[in-house]
Amino acid sequence: METSWHGIFQSIINGIDEGIHAIDITGKTIFYNEIAASNDGVRAEEVIGKHIFEVFPTLSEDSSTLLKVIKTGQIIKDVPQSYENIHGTRIETVNTTFPLYIKDQLIGAVEISKDYTKLKKMAEQLMELQTIKKNGRKAIAPSSNRLYTFNDILTSDPHFQHQIQLAQKASWSDSPILVYGESGVGKELFVQSIHHSSPRSKGPFIAQNCASLPETLLDSILFGTSRGSYTGAVEKPGLFELANGGTIFLDELHAMPLELQAKLLRVLEEKKIRRLGSAKTIQIDVRVMAAMNKEPLAAMEEEKLRPDLYYRLNVLSFFLPPLRDRKEDIKMLTNAFIEMFNSSFTKEISGIDPGLEKKFLNYNWPGNIRELKNTIEYMMNFAEESILLVRDLPPTFHKGSHALKMEMEEPPSLNIYMQQAEKNYIKKALDNSDHNISKAAELLAIPRQTLQYKIKKYQMMK
Repeated sequence: METSWHGIFQSIINGIDEGIHAIDITGKTIFYNEIAASNDGVRAEEVIGKHIFEVFPTLSEDSSTLLKVIKTGQIIKDVPQSYENIHGTRIETVNTTFPLYIKDQLIGAVEISKDYTKLKKMAEQLMELQTIKKNGRKAIAPSSNRLYTFNDILTSDPHFQHQIQLAQKASWSDSPILVYGESGVGKELFVQSIHHSSPRSKGPFIAQNCASLPETLLDSILFGTSRGSYTGAVEKPGLFELANGGTIFLDELHAMPLELQAKLLRVLEEKKIRRLGSAKTIQIDVRVMAAMNKEPLAAMEEEKLRPDLYYRLNVLSFFLPPLRDRKEDIKMLTNAFIEMFNSSFTKEISGIDPGLEKKFLNYNWPGNIRELKNTIEYMMNFAEESILLVRDLPPTFHKGSHALKMEMEEPPSLNIYMQQAEKNYIKKALDNSDHNISKAAELLAIPRQTLQYKIKKYQMMK
């Protein structure tokens, strides 16, 4: 019966719409619910049993509200906290934190947190757009200080260079664009470059992450609101109206609710939008670009992407390969980031040690270019020599390297198993089409250039 009550208690806690995080007196996590994991952009198993600093390395004893309560034994109410998780994502929360006592003895602390990262980003975005409208300036992505161009994309990878050449040609079209690739490969930089090279370059470029807002809020942000559509609603244009004459970029498209995807499909077909709660349609002139961090076919199989929307967006599609498949780019990007941080940190680091270069080339880079950039930034903060050394690496990098080594020593990981299955499936399609790439791509229902990339990746050339 005790186990049953524990299960009921666990279900209730996980059902609460707020993050709950509890630590013991040493700072190790003893409880962490699913909402907290979602807010912090991590998995519960990455946190439970670990010290706070292992998972949120930018926190300190002074900035962590949980550790502050352990130190003082005093309640902290509605205090904002800003930090990064182990994946380099910036998190903003408002926390109320309590000490935990058993028989007057302090045993730990528990925190109830509300994530306001999304609301803060939205507020900043709306303020920026209002400023742009007032000053008549060009709108750019809220996460950027300027628009990127193709000259900012550093690569010597033949496949990626081919994608850039195709994108340069596609920039003169008004057809929708779909870009997919893992997190951190530079999808927004890629679509910004297309916009910058297009006839719409003098118009606004507005980006919205579809995973960052609940459905109703995303609907009103994208398409606007009319007075009375809900309590307190006023006449307000959405991002599609504000992007008129320019480009709208929808990141993590597969996170958009299916009902909204249907609405987006109608907008693509009719070039008209309708504000939330209004019967009036508004003509728009906007080019739509979208990005996903997973393959579209997998998203459709999981019913996270409508097939009709995919086929409408897939007129021009681009696959950006992960950094681990572009080994030749690692040194080039490393040197570029060192040069950039030399300027901002007023340092004179000349390069990296051969041993460090070998580690970089053997590392899997799950966070791709973003992870490489964050790694170099960390090392530049602590480097004491004229070159970066292995000892300067962040602790999380060593864990990643160890995990990769373990994968090689133990039975194949799910990722390796899936890659082998994919290779076999592609081989079967090629055999059934007499190695005609266009026919094989049609059989697999993937773009021709994607199949060409995978053939190169798996070294399947005849």
